Amino acid sequence: MGELLRDDAELILAERRYQAIADILESTLTKGEGKWTYTDMFDHVFLHKALGIPIFLAMLWAVFQFTFSLSEPFMVMIGMIFGWLGGLAEELIANPHLASFVAGGIFDGLGSVLVFVPPIFMLFLALSLLEDSGYMARAAFVMDRIMYKLGLHGRSFIPMMIGFGCNIPAIMATRSIDNEKDRMITILVNPLISCGARLPVYVLIAGAVFGAKYAGTVIFSMYLLGMVLAIVMALVFRKTLFKGKPSPFVLELPAYVVPTAKTTILHMWERGKWFLVRAGTIIFGTVIVIWFLSVHPWAATAGGEMIGNSYIASLGHFLEPIVRPFGWDWMAAVALLFGFLAKEVVVGTYGILLGVEEGAVGASLVSLGLFTPLTGLAFMAFILIYVPCVATIGVVAKETNSYRWAAFVVVYLVALAFIVSGLIIGIGRLLGFS
Repeated sequence: MGELLRDDAELILAERRYQAIADILESTLTKGEGKWTYTDMFDHVFLHKALGIPIFLAMLWAVFQFTFSLSEPFMVMIGMIFGWLGGLAEELIANPHLASFVAGGIFDGLGSVLVFVPPIFMLFLALSLLEDSGYMARAAFVMDRIMYKLGLHGRSFIPMMIGFGCNIPAIMATRSIDNEKDRMITILVNPLISCGARLPVYVLIAGAVFGAKYAGTVIFSMYLLGMVLAIVMALVFRKTLFKGKPSPFVLELPAYVVPTAKTTILHMWERGKWFLVRAGTIIFGTVIVIWFLSVHPWAATAGGEMIGNSYIASLGHFLEPIVRPFGWDWMAAVALLFGFLAKEVVVGTYGILLGVEEGAVGASLVSLGLFTPLTGLAFMAFILIYVPCVATIGVVAKETNSYRWAAFVVVYLVALAFIVSGLIIGIGRLLGFS
């Protein structure tokens, strides 16, 4: 009761403060002709009660369509370069073991991850343009009404939008939320917001099974699914673990401005460079481990050609029964296992296991029958939901000051991933899809 009264008092205080400001302005300010500014005109549309949310969703769709369409030529170029380097290494290096390491471990594995640098930077470029223009503050304002009704604090929208880049700084940004219950709910649901690390997997699978025409829309659907699930789980947590109403949200809207090229590029670089850092550390190390397991024991794999006899294949076949009901094979099981460390590793894993050039990984997934549109969609949903990465879980433990909450996040996300992916497969098969 005391908390409820405090929240109401904060809301009343904010209303009175702005009313006092309005009264002072009315008595001291001489009004001109009352012409509308550009900010007034844009806000009349973007903050409209009926049009605000559809416009926001249309903006997000345009962002992901822009990301995929503009980055595709650069992805092809990078794939061709790494494919050429891999072939050159196999020709020039006489030692078969070393040649396999350089061509398969370095160029095929790491190259299959770096090929997704263009879409990641294009995504951050588009998001930086929206943020620097002043639109993102309007998006938070528009979403506040529905988020409040469903149990999320309006200020939770900012960490959720940061989560599109990386869940780690997004969870740390929840420190700006004063109410502890609101903050805990935001931390628990933030991993459902699709970070940039998942984008390479979406681009690979969506581009392979849905084609360039529909890939952008399918990728957008994954981000939208993450937001919907975050809101649903927030409502569940609000009704069970953290009962009560969210505290009020007061936000000052900045004027619209034309983003400068320098500022936008700097924001894009600051958010995108983490991918290059991870590619050179965690991802590279994990890819080397996967390569080693895929070509050993060396005699049994015949120089890397008989991957079915490798250590990693044995591990994959052991885990395969878990994912087989979804229509996935042992390679998917291995990719998901190592994806626990970093989601970009999923792409690198397929690059090594398939043993093809970077640009041909997607085509191989389809030609070998590893994914259909239905199983591919379910796989992307699983990637979206199940544990984001080890580093994110570590931040959850730090910000909640409890390893129990970190363990809770792992358990509930994995369970939710199986449920949602199972529903996609079940409903799809009922509708006649295979």
